[in-house]
Amino acid sequence: MVRVALITGITGQDGSYLAELLLDKEYYVWGLIRRASSINTKRIDHLYKNQNLVLRYGDMTDSSNLLHVLSKIKSTYSELDRLEIYNLAAMSHVKVSFELPEYTGNVDALGTLRLLEAIRSSGFQEKIRFYQASTSELYGKVQEEPQKETTPFYPRSPYGVAKLYAYWIVKNYRESYGMFACNGILFNHGSPRRGPTFVTRKITRGLNMILTGERDKLVMGNIDSLRDWGHARDYVKGMWMMLQAEEPDDFVLSTGEFHTVREFIEKAFAMRGFNIKWVGEGVDEIGYDEGSGRKLIEISSRYFRPTEVDRLLGDSSKAKEVLGWESETSFEELIKDMVDGDCPL
Repeated sequence: MVRVALITGITGQDGSYLAELLLDKEYYVWGLIRRASSINTKRIDHLYKNQNLVLRYGDMTDSSNLLHVLSKIKSTYSELDRLEIYNLAAMSHVKVSFELPEYTGNVDALGTLRLLEAIRSSGFQEKIRFYQASTSELYGKVQEEPQKETTPFYPRSPYGVAKLYAYWIVKNYRESYGMFACNGILFNHGSPRRGPTFVTRKITRGLNMILTGERDKLVMGNIDSLRDWGHARDYVKGMWMMLQAEEPDDFVLSTGEFHTVREFIEKAFAMRGFNIKWVGEGVDEIGYDEGSGRKLIEISSRYFRPTEVDRLLGDSSKAKEVLGWESETSFEELIKDMVDGDCPL
């Protein structure tokens, strides 16, 4: 069986882990890379020598480019049995989406529509299975706890609203045109490959800067947000499993555990010998090392969102029952992997 996968956003955290997974399964993997003035392929550089990896420039704002890539795949593999498309490309930073709302909508919402239309126009739709990277940010101002596939959505950012359009247009194309198209509603997941501006990676990189003397403290925003954190390596397995199912459907992937940003800080810093204690409240709160008395954590209103999402907790029982998927990496194991990646002993 000739299996090919196309990954948009292959240079991102999830894209790199997914590419590894699919190459190990002997897929031919095509990846779209957005052109930039600086090299942005660090997460997949170790895969370059694999003969089954094909990289092309592409952009979710360019319909003709997306259709051209599908046409190229079709002509390259004359005996193609299945093409799996994983749409992971996005402007994925929630806080930045408030500053770039139009661009976020163009890429995250209309970009998904462009890709679905390219599939519909490709001439081999029946051989294509489509995965859309959805997000727990759809729930925003949560209407029930824990959140599952039937929980009403209430997004609280331009990113969440754009992803809501993408979610519904995928369902619409599935029902209107018979596409095998799935939404994966993934809760927070990290790894040593997480982008440096995301909160978990900000913590582990900040810890390293304190250890090396590059900085004397870490400045944070809302540290009492509750999140459901898993490891990206586990979650890309769930993406793949969705496209192996008999019928297309939408699935929540989560750990089912609550943890605060504060907990993440405490556990990460403890792994390098700091016992964080807290004094003060709100933006006046500071975290200090009990042993040395050093002030290591400050709170700044600069890092608060205009509208906060305080509690996200997923229920992935449907994915476990239908797909056989569940998160395998504990909260502590995730933190250790990230701390070891950024703060080697």
